[in-house]
Amino acid sequence: MTRANKPLTQSRPRRLLLCLDGVPHKLIVAAKERGLFDAFGPPTRLLSPFPTMTNVALSAMFSATPPAGYESLYFDRHAGELRGGIRKYLGRRTPDKIPSSYMDDLDYQEPLPFEFLIYVAPEHVWRADMQRFRERFRAAPPDRDYFAFLKATDGLLHAQGPSRLNVALESLDKILTEIRKHCGDETEIVLFSDHGMNLEENRRVPLTAQLQRRGFQVGSRLANGNSRALSIPAFGLCSYAAVYCGDEAFVPAAAREISDIEGVDFVVYRDGSAVAVEGQRGRARIDRRDDAYRYVNKKGDPLELESVIEQDGFVDDSTLFEKTNQHRYPDVLANLYKSLFTPRVEHTADILISLKDGYYYGWSPFGRFVRLAATHGNALQSSSNAFLMSTHRNLPECVRADNAREILRG
Repeated sequence: MTRANKPLTQSRPRRLLLCLDGVPHKLIVAAKERGLFDAFGPPTRLLSPFPTMTNVALSAMFSATPPAGYESLYFDRHAGELRGGIRKYLGRRTPDKIPSSYMDDLDYQEPLPFEFLIYVAPEHVWRADMQRFRERFRAAPPDRDYFAFLKATDGLLHAQGPSRLNVALESLDKILTEIRKHCGDETEIVLFSDHGMNLEENRRVPLTAQLQRRGFQVGSRLANGNSRALSIPAFGLCSYAAVYCGDEAFVPAAAREISDIEGVDFVVYRDGSAVAVEGQRGRARIDRRDDAYRYVNKKGDPLELESVIEQDGFVDDSTLFEKTNQHRYPDVLANLYKSLFTPRVEHTADILISLKDGYYYGWSPFGRFVRLAATHGNALQSSSNAFLMSTHRNLPECVRADNAREILRG
């Protein structure tokens, strides 16, 4: 539903939905322990889907159309080449620059150039962003919901780490306190994030160079008939990578080669109707039958599940969720299976790489002028654990992104 079509009357109280890009669950818990956001209930862990990227997560949370790719630079399978990239941030927001239908519902987002500038000048951008949001919300019609997305928090964490984000959260707490006084108790505020973030210095994985040394051809196009041709979009500095192969039959061999590279935690790819997992700790397979999953170790235990669930037997999804939502890889079987067998993006990769915390892959020129104090994208807790909390409702302890719409919009 677009903003123009939103109803002017509704049976429940007005709701302010405010998404803070990239803020992990543990930082909000710490902020509440310091006395911030005291009008809110306990923060729920909101599990971001792998790869833990903004458009992938928000399209899942709002049951919206999937973005073309995991980032603005993506591989277009129909065209057989890379599309998008830096051009997305130039000029005005035209329809071709809107990655998913969830953006149709946004009442506030930063001006388009700020999407890139938050990584270059985050201090200036977050201050302007928060004040602009405050002014726009106060001027909005008071008889319908309001959905705002503050992207500057992601830039602060990437470039400066938690200490500067904490300053921003203090400012935001004051703004939300003022909003509650202005609107009264009848307005519910739902504060949430799209994904988490690892909070450590990161170094680049030389993925392309390593694969080229091993005889692969890595480029922006996939040559027909070249079984060793790969395309690996490199844009944001993130702890995942998406690989597209020139020959489907060569995917398993490419995955094994990639899994040996320093900084790679594991890779996943489709193996018939199953998901194959390759990592330095071993090999495994994820099967699905109806609403149940099975984890079969081929060698070792790449996902560290031996002590958590019964091996080689199917376990229903709800039981798995209870057993694994606090795991090192939260909700890992369903999450990894869906990363390849559900349309999280239009152009699903042949191989998805989850890097270890402390490593990233991305655009080399970007890495030269951004000190990467934190990043996200992998399947680990740090990136997977976003947060969700409300001024009016006590929410479940943990919620999947796929189930968040009922809470956000219901």
